Amino acid sequence: MGVASSGKTTVGRALAIQLGWKFIDADDYHSKRSRAKMRAGQPLTDRDRRPWLDRLHGTLVEAVTAKRPVVLACSALTERYRRTLVGRLRSVRLVYLRITPGLARRRIAARTHFFNPGLLANQFDILEVPPDAITVDASRSVRHLVAAIAERTTRQSVQSS
Repeated sequence: MGVASSGKTTVGRALAIQLGWKFIDADDYHSKRSRAKMRAGQPLTDRDRRPWLDRLHGTLVEAVTAKRPVVLACSALTERYRRTLVGRLRSVRLVYLRITPGLARRRIAARTHFFNPGLLANQFDILEVPPDAITVDASRSVRHLVAAIAERTTRQSVQSS
C-alpha cells in the first residue's frame, strides 16, 4: 500500500513472482467512472471508493478461503479503507511503501497512467501511516524491496503459526 508512484504495482508483481503467488492490481477494479474522475484530476470520494474496496475485499476473502496466496497492490491510504479492505482476515499482511513527495512527483511525471499527477498532494494529505505494517523505503531498488518484504513476510508467517 502507498501513494501513487510508490511502486505498488512494480514491487507487487516482482514479489508475487518471487513468492509464486498470484498478483492483483487494485487499479483494475476501479469503475470507468472512477477512472474518468481521476484522469480529470478529481479526487475520489468515500462513496466512490466503497464499492471498489468491497470488490477487493471479496477477492481477498475468496483467495484466503481457497488458500491461494495473493499479492494485492492497493493504495489503502486510510485506516478506514484498510479495515474495509482486510475486514476480519487475520492472515493478511500490510506492506507500506514509504516514499517522499519529491520522489513520487518525479516518478509520476515519468509514467503513463490514468491517475492525474495533480492528485498526488491529496493522497499525501489523506495518508494515514499504518502502525502495524511492514514499512519499507520505496526509494530502494525493486530487488532490495522484494527481498526485504519476502523475508519479513515469511518471518511473520512463521511467528504467527
